[in-house]
Amino acid sequence: MLGAAPGVGKTFAMLEEGRRLRDAGRDVVVAVVETHGRTATAALVDGFEVVPRRSVSHKGIQLDEMDLDAVLARKPDLALVDELAHTNAPGSANEKRWHDVEALLDAGIDVMSTVNIQHIESLNDVVQQITGVPQRETIPDAVLRQADNVELVDLAPQSLRDRLSEGVVYPAARVDAALSNYFRLGNLTALRELALLWLADEVDSALQTYRAEKGIANKWEARERVVVALTGGPEGETLLRRGARIAARSSGGQLFAVHVTATDGLAGADPSVLETQRTLATTLGGTYHQVVGEQIPRALVEFARSVNATQLVIGVSRRGWLASLLTGPGIGATTIREAGDIDVHIVAHAAAGGRSLPRIGGALTLRRRLIGFALTALGLPALTALLSSFRSDESITSDVLAFQLFVVIVALVGGIWPALVAAVAAGLLLDYFFVDPLYTVTIAEPLHLLALIIFVLVAVLVSIVVDQAARRSRAAARSGAEAETLAAVAGSVLRGQDAIDALVTQLREAFGMTSVLLLEKGNIIYSSIDAERASDNDVETTFSLGSEASLDLRGPHLPAADRRVLSAFLSQLESALQQRALATEAAGMRPLAEADRMRTALLAAVGHDLRRPLAAATAAVTSLRSTEVKLTDADSAALLETADDALGSLADLVTKLLDVSRIQAGVLGVSLAPVALDEVVVAALDELQLSPGDVRLELGELRPAMADAVLLQRVVVNLLANAIRFSPAGQPPVIATSEFGGSLELRVIDAGPGIPPDRRDEVFVPFQRLGDVDNSTGVGLGLALSKGFTEAMGGMLEVEDTPGGGLTMVVSLPVDPGEGDS
Repeated sequence: MLGAAPGVGKTFAMLEEGRRLRDAGRDVVVAVVETHGRTATAALVDGFEVVPRRSVSHKGIQLDEMDLDAVLARKPDLALVDELAHTNAPGSANEKRWHDVEALLDAGIDVMSTVNIQHIESLNDVVQQITGVPQRETIPDAVLRQADNVELVDLAPQSLRDRLSEGVVYPAARVDAALSNYFRLGNLTALRELALLWLADEVDSALQTYRAEKGIANKWEARERVVVALTGGPEGETLLRRGARIAARSSGGQLFAVHVTATDGLAGADPSVLETQRTLATTLGGTYHQVVGEQIPRALVEFARSVNATQLVIGVSRRGWLASLLTGPGIGATTIREAGDIDVHIVAHAAAGGRSLPRIGGALTLRRRLIGFALTALGLPALTALLSSFRSDESITSDVLAFQLFVVIVALVGGIWPALVAAVAAGLLLDYFFVDPLYTVTIAEPLHLLALIIFVLVAVLVSIVVDQAARRSRAAARSGAEAETLAAVAGSVLRGQDAIDALVTQLREAFGMTSVLLLEKGNIIYSSIDAERASDNDVETTFSLGSEASLDLRGPHLPAADRRVLSAFLSQLESALQQRALATEAAGMRPLAEADRMRTALLAAVGHDLRRPLAAATAAVTSLRSTEVKLTDADSAALLETADDALGSLADLVTKLLDVSRIQAGVLGVSLAPVALDEVVVAALDELQLSPGDVRLELGELRPAMADAVLLQRVVVNLLANAIRFSPAGQPPVIATSEFGGSLELRVIDAGPGIPPDRRDEVFVPFQRLGDVDNSTGVGLGLALSKGFTEAMGGMLEVEDTPGGGLTMVVSLPVDPGEGDS
């Protein structure tokens, strides 16, 4: 029986299952069961044969342990052994209880046991990070995996906390500390998830083993498993995030990132890019894998089938249409054909290095012109040889049309200059090989000259059309890239990214700059640098942004066509700088507004509180000085006491106001030193003149805290005074201390009316009484001071509910580092 935490009902479930098997005819005995004083659990033990325990003496203490020899001698069919991770008392035959269980299994005795997720060795560090509590009793993962069946005893976190509050799990004295430490709602939720995931992995492992044993190759969609193919290119981050979103759509989805390399290694992939993508995959909750394969599509599909993947994510091909035409279908098409029942997602993507703007040129690219010349050089001889083999007197018309078609194709591919060369060469070849007299370049007929001229004219006209279409296409692509770039900047700002940082980064990426520096009053305030693009041909350009800021660009020369988009960037940068200046000015005014609000609140809150002690002191002193009335000694003493109390209240109020001022000004003097919490609590009780019956103390033996003893005493006095004020009759407040996750916690617990969760932050605001109009109780500074004092000492003051109703104030302080770990 596996549980996420103590108290979920593992022992209870084990006993119920044991009772069912016993009633079915199995020979079942209780080897050892820890009831922990729980009545319901103890009642289930009744009716079982219980093997007497063995008593072991250790340092004068009698410890009861499972009697392994007695269980072996009894030799039942099934032994119920509670707490598998338990450490046996010194002097026992085995150090751990799971060693005893192995001995029972070796003897042919089946065992049913219980264990919590925190006791599994591989999860020990994870559990400590979640709960802050190290686990010293653990079992190897292999021991648990050897079990024929692992059953999870699950209970919702809040239900477990309710059981704890009701005293079902721990005695009442331990409930508050448990709820506030190990059994916090977040802790229990994380532990429950950990238990569910561990069991899910075990089930998945068993499923994979079964499929391997049965030779099942088809995918079983038990849960979504998404494989993302990485080429080492800039699109990898886009693909990983898309794959993570697909995996997240189903509960328990898994993400696998895989990079396929040829047998000669990375095959051009940038190792730094792959490492970045490996880190991103891990951050997204996935795993990274690298496989070797001669055929990338087949290697991808084989890997996907090996992990029982349901989805495969690849990027859209970056090849052009000509490359696809010459080399056949690309990786995407081949992967789809090979994938079978695995869904394949082909994701469009932009260059990861940014949305660079295409350059506007006057003609086709050099690459296309070279392809046109190559097509001319290779195609014309091949076409001539082909047509020559079918030459006849009647074929001249078809020969002319074939050469004409070839010239048009060259014009479409390479533009005007390759087409001119092809037209002239085609005319000469026609004249030489197909027009009488053959094998001469003589142009005897005027019609032949006209044909050559037509060839050249058609080539020029088609080339002009192609060139204009290419120019317009590139202009449209540039306009789209400009719009996409500006949209990306706007999107970055809308998503919460700093506007100036987004503009600077996008500007560098859009124009391919090596570096972009934004300076204000000569100081660099933002920068974006790509050292890998640095070149000796880089030029530096500076643009002014208002009277005090400038933008320095270093990189390739910017043509006139880029200046229009650049001016848009500059305008937005200037506006962003102005907004930044206004925001800075507004932030500078905020403390003044806050101080003005505090002064207004102070005058409104302390008016009565100042007048009351002053009036009382003034009246007492006036009466003492009066000669019209004869005062007895008792009357004089009473008046003096009244004046003393009033002046004392006034002094206390002024002290609190000064403390608030020091906290807000950041000049509160704090002297940190090792402090024993129990000594501070005793001093606070003395100050409040409380007797032992007024407060219930639950003080543990703890290491000293690093704190200021005087400030900490003020905190405890304020919190305890509030707790006494709101505690109902017959239910005194409780002061408890404990250690949790490297911090010491002091809890002041009352059973009063509590505070609604939506108003808890208000209790720490100066001059707040949460609707209490009783001005005799002070001006609402106590909790504000307590929070300020605690945070000044490096601690925290938090509000929690008291189980059963009420309020718990939790003071967390760091442990004295000189004490080390206990």
